[in-house]
Amino acid sequence: MLTLAWPWLLILLPLPFIIQKKSQSTEQGGHLHLSGVEPLSLQPSAIKQSLTRKRYWLIWGLLVLSATRPLWMGEPIDLPAKGRDLMLSVDLSGSMQIEDMQVNGQNVDRFTLVQHVLNDFIKRRKGDRIGLILFADHAYLQSPLTLDRRSVSQFLTEAQIGLVGKQTAIGEAIALAVKRFDNIDKSNRILILLTDGSNNAGSITPDQAAAIAAKRGIKIYTVGIGADVMERRTLFGTERVNPSMDLDETQLKSIANTTHGRYFRARNPQELQQIYQEIDKLEPVSRDQLTYRPQSELFYWPLSMALIASILIALGYLPWFKRFTFRKDQNSEAHHSAKGRS
Repeated sequence: MLTLAWPWLLILLPLPFIIQKKSQSTEQGGHLHLSGVEPLSLQPSAIKQSLTRKRYWLIWGLLVLSATRPLWMGEPIDLPAKGRDLMLSVDLSGSMQIEDMQVNGQNVDRFTLVQHVLNDFIKRRKGDRIGLILFADHAYLQSPLTLDRRSVSQFLTEAQIGLVGKQTAIGEAIALAVKRFDNIDKSNRILILLTDGSNNAGSITPDQAAAIAAKRGIKIYTVGIGADVMERRTLFGTERVNPSMDLDETQLKSIANTTHGRYFRARNPQELQQIYQEIDKLEPVSRDQLTYRPQSELFYWPLSMALIASILIALGYLPWFKRFTFRKDQNSEAHHSAKGRS
């Protein structure tokens, strides 16, 4: 169905006519007429002037039409009436750039692994509302709970390590999620917290935040990211180190237990994907039925036509175009004269 987003802008259509009438009345009042003397006309012929005026009217009408924002509305689509509310809280601290993970056989940093796995996770969450929190020195809401999975995935893809600092404020990340869930009724209230370190920033401790979350009925699934062993080259050869020595698994397990969630250890993509099955076990919550109507913008069609018409009129004022048109008219007149004589 064709519709206009701002139909009231159609009142602008007669504006050039009103301005023209006012201009003509002003000019007529200032003319000096001498009896017996015809006024000297420097205007083009009446037919050509009328044609030019119609072109200008056409351009103005197309511009007004594009300004009303014409839309093509598709058939209504019923959105899923059941789903879960999942808030993703992702660590962007400096340690997330340690390259101790593998994706498709290539060594990558921890955050790249999180992006790879979570983007696939988000795409599968049809019917679930998903939000995104990024945290380091402090926690920031990147996306509220929404059914628009594509936007959440895009926000995660555009995030960068160090964007919000270098430290790890786990307590603030939990507290921010609690605040966002307080505004929502009939919700599973699930927080998935991914980190590779321990809390060393923020104004609230993880234990305090977890206790508040438990009272609000929020279930937290914590994910500890990082390999157990990584080889690195030194002057004395290759040595094996533990890149996850800063990971506080005890604290993450405590947060999960306090909120009746579960702790996951993610040393590789397969272990991180285990959270899929755990979330799928949760019973979806019924919601009010929502309807969505897809729409397509059509304003660029009249706008393009107005641009093309303007270019054609502008070409008419160029000397070489005038000479070409004049020669074409002469040839046409000569053709008609020869045809008449025959």
